[in-house]
Amino acid sequence: MKLTATNLSFGYGHGLIGEAVDITINGGVTCLLGPNGAGKTTLFKTMLGLLTPSHGTVTLDEKPLTNWRREDLARAVAYVPQAHAVLFPFTVRDVVLMGRAARVPAFAAPSRSDIAIADACLDRLGLSHLADRPYTEISGGERQIALIARALAQEPSILIMDEPTASLDYGNQLRVLSHVRTLASQGISVVLSTHNPEHALLCADRVALFHERRIIAIGAPGDVLTAAAIKQLYGVDVVIGRLPGSAAATIAPVPFDKEIHNGP
Repeated sequence: MKLTATNLSFGYGHGLIGEAVDITINGGVTCLLGPNGAGKTTLFKTMLGLLTPSHGTVTLDEKPLTNWRREDLARAVAYVPQAHAVLFPFTVRDVVLMGRAARVPAFAAPSRSDIAIADACLDRLGLSHLADRPYTEISGGERQIALIARALAQEPSILIMDEPTASLDYGNQLRVLSHVRTLASQGISVVLSTHNPEHALLCADRVALFHERRIIAIGAPGDVLTAAAIKQLYGVDVVIGRLPGSAAATIAPVPFDKEIHNGP
């Protein structure tokens, strides 16, 4: 399936956060990069149909989102928010089973088949051993992967992930990105936002740079992620090089000038 935003302007009330945005999600991993407060989350909510655009259109398979039934849209496109704490101690299995809501008739209980699908999603992401643990008692990284499993339980074609590595330690960041690549290899189109350009180098097929309300560049990571582009996005100087014996790129900050001292 193909999710497309065309000449999209969006925001809250009379304040525009993004304008003239064109982007298509159709296979592979697309990484949306931009500074804090740039509007990445608002763009995602608009592309999910949760917010009404100020201008432009969002289509799924060339059909406007407004023409899709909500349950059909939920079966096609899944959303993974940043990991969050919940007050009620649902088990991890129950959290993942919530992803079946779009496929379970109203007022009906999940079937054995739904439970089997939830368990299969847990197994797919290596969380089967946590199925009966309270979601409130597992680590932040495990919660994030459980939210991915919940989204997979919807059996979507497209997966939208809002900063899936936020607040995770280095190891869990890499584990989540590894799962992202695996999902893409299995035919799920993934779009994720992040603040870390290195994450795009690790897992993305395409990178979109969101700056000053617009997508200023979109394309292959090697073409888009230049030192000048990162300077424009984040206001910092970096060096982009190659790992020894590899074609993979790496990004390193320019060391601070120790002779510059602004403190007392």
